[in-house]
Amino acid sequence: MSHSLAHSARESSAWPFQEARDLLDKRLNGKVPDKGYVLFETGYGPSGLPHIGTFGEVARTSWVRRAFEILAPDIPTRLFAFSDDMDALRKVPDNIPNKDRVREHLGKPLTRIPDPFGTHESFGHHNNARLRGFLDSFGFDYEFKSATEMYTGGHFDQALRGVLEHYDAIMAVMLPTLGAERQATYSPFLPLCPRTGVVLQVPVIHRDVDAGTIVYQDPQTGEKVEVPVTGGACKLQWKPDWGMRWHALGVDYEMSGKDLIPSVDLAGKICRILGSTPPKNLSYELFLDENGQKISKSKGNGLSVEDWLKYAPEESLALFMYQKPKAAKRLYFDVIPRAVDDYVAHAAAFAEQDPVARLTNPAWHIHNGEPGTDKTPLTFGILLNLVGVANTDDPAVLWHYIRNYAPGSSPETMPFLDRLVRYAIVYYNDFVRPTKQYRIANSADKTALADLREALKAAPADASGEDLQNIVYAIGKQHGETYPGLRDWFRAQYEILLGQEQGPRMGSFFALYGLDRSIALLDRAIAGEDLKAPAELDA
Repeated sequence: MSHSLAHSARESSAWPFQEARDLLDKRLNGKVPDKGYVLFETGYGPSGLPHIGTFGEVARTSWVRRAFEILAPDIPTRLFAFSDDMDALRKVPDNIPNKDRVREHLGKPLTRIPDPFGTHESFGHHNNARLRGFLDSFGFDYEFKSATEMYTGGHFDQALRGVLEHYDAIMAVMLPTLGAERQATYSPFLPLCPRTGVVLQVPVIHRDVDAGTIVYQDPQTGEKVEVPVTGGACKLQWKPDWGMRWHALGVDYEMSGKDLIPSVDLAGKICRILGSTPPKNLSYELFLDENGQKISKSKGNGLSVEDWLKYAPEESLALFMYQKPKAAKRLYFDVIPRAVDDYVAHAAAFAEQDPVARLTNPAWHIHNGEPGTDKTPLTFGILLNLVGVANTDDPAVLWHYIRNYAPGSSPETMPFLDRLVRYAIVYYNDFVRPTKQYRIANSADKTALADLREALKAAPADASGEDLQNIVYAIGKQHGETYPGLRDWFRAQYEILLGQEQGPRMGSFFALYGLDRSIALLDRAIAGEDLKAPAELDA
């Protein structure tokens, strides 16, 4: 690790470095923790499958971890992906088979419920495997931790005894946050009924700190039952559990959604009661759907990782997660093209940046400090327009246009661009084509388009996109009475030629589509044709 890189990291304004600096300087005081490493943690509730929020949290935490390693290369780090698989399943998920097999076990820990898919020893184990496969598919560096294994394996025993010892102080933190009915029965300990295996929410009627046990009344039989708080015989309510876990594991950094800020505060108080300092926390904003409503797993609004990766590369999703984690963002299909093009721009800029600027480039973080060569001469937006006017689903046809625009390019020399071509076809057919609304050119439009046609016809065959853009600008200024602003001129071209209100740099589009074909397209518009059904053109 070069001294200059660590020095640049000290000055970087990128948010992962800001987080890492605060962690190093304010929480750790620049020192190695007593446990010998800095622990980053992410949490997962395995009652459902991993989702786009899971990806975002692990990705963001990994970026902070990487930034920390640049700042403090001599301090070891670890990342735990922690699964709360000892939680009780309260309702049967809608998206599973064999619901009846699960329904009869409601109330038990997820790892004690039969796997409805029939592939693992329990439903919890099934979803944990899905989580690991999900994280592995993105190449995340993490260690998986299971709440069931941590509780039953005795790893939390000492901390659980601490909760029993400080029972009254923890209750004093929790009770004011609860309603009167819940206060009457609340206990931080949830016994696992030895008779039924169900996780019980029952009052504790006696505690024995020396023996490490609690006594409760069985709600069905009325009998008093004494159980140890250790060894997996009990688990904790989730907020005390969070604080206990931070204490037991020595968690140094964990981020969570803005909606959990009160819970972070409560868990932090419990962590302090147990004798530890809570981790540094970043509260990220929540994702919103196309209507500005909070995305909910139960509602199924928004989009999934699988949805995104059907239409765009993983790098674009990573960039979306990287940008402004503390700002609420709409997470819907229409954000995908912009995310792709923003990624392309960042990746292209990296090679020309100095070392300090590179550390602020999202591509540096997305690629763990070693961005690839994801350069492309075309934006995703332009590819979407090309798919439309070329009227083809065949990547080979689109590559014919691309090779004319960028001689020497090919799917072999530009594999990332080839991926974008294929994504553009799918995205166009699903989202762009159904919304196209072409406008018929009026007489003033036809006059301007005719002038544009003649100017393009006079342009040299090898004119660049920039050269053609200058021609488009000149024609727009020439027709200032019809189009008071250049934006009006460009919008007219988009509406008439492309069937949309916004679009690409028309000079680049004409260069990509080819002058002859662009002139033919203008001829059709000048003739008053509706371009909704593109003409079949030889590629």
